[in-house]
Amino acid sequence: MKITQAATELKPGSRKVCVAIGVFDGVHLGHQQIIRQTVADAHQHDAVALVLTFDRHPNTVVAPDRVPPQIYSLPQKLGAIESLGADTLLLIHFDKKFSSQTGEHFIRSLARDLGKIQSLCVGADFVFGRQRSGNVELLKKLGGELGFTVHGLAAVSLDGQIVSSTRIREAIRAGDLDAASQMLGRPYAISGRVVEGDGVGRQLGFPTANLDVTGLILPPNGVYGGLTRVKQRPFRVALNIGFRPTMAATRQLRVEAHLLDFDGNLYGEELTVEMGIKLREEKKFASSAELHRQISCDIAALRSLD
Repeated sequence: MKITQAATELKPGSRKVCVAIGVFDGVHLGHQQIIRQTVADAHQHDAVALVLTFDRHPNTVVAPDRVPPQIYSLPQKLGAIESLGADTLLLIHFDKKFSSQTGEHFIRSLARDLGKIQSLCVGADFVFGRQRSGNVELLKKLGGELGFTVHGLAAVSLDGQIVSSTRIREAIRAGDLDAASQMLGRPYAISGRVVEGDGVGRQLGFPTANLDVTGLILPPNGVYGGLTRVKQRPFRVALNIGFRPTMAATRQLRVEAHLLDFDGNLYGEELTVEMGIKLREEKKFASSAELHRQISCDIAALRSLD
């Protein structure tokens, strides 16, 4: 999948373009429906399947006091979109200038820069542009004028309730990771860049990869089993989410992954951990030796899982 940050760079030539537009946090079942419709349209019309999304949540700019924690890191979101078969991703830098456009101006500019839009697909309740001036009704009006069809797809329901990023965040926050996984259509995973820590895990004999999870929604604190891949090799993971009350307790929440049987340097890499069962709550131990024994038990329990 090609990633570009300007529609003028796409250069589809004589080919038409089918476009999916959305924030797509989590790339959940509803988002997948939108992107798959776009890919299907592109195959039918020998067009380019283009997904347009943003490099941050729009509320970061238009309503900074109401920015929801994100389900996925940006690399994680882009990877999930790529897996659905999109040809190209247009990653818009969402800033104050971009947010000042009306919905109509945005679509007209997009149509001009792309050359020829064949179809445009969004969620039925999608709104966009300054003061939320754009919606499906406006898209259909502009589609009639500019020659593209519009799909305003109804939300997907699961267990009688609409699948939404908000509902997934609530499930993650409550620790219901099975429900989150069902709505995502894939195992729930935490992803972040590996940053340098203070070496406490290595001192204990269990080196950890410290994940930068700034801005992400997280499950309740505790120790979890998980799975990751490094250069396509699978590794089981003991993942700790919390404040490390035994060793140099900190006010900063930490997400630390110990990869079983791994020896290497992951600094600077994006590490994605599929979350499994919760092994135990985080607790303060009387000594580092007691903590060491408990971590050994955690790893033994993790190895015993099928």
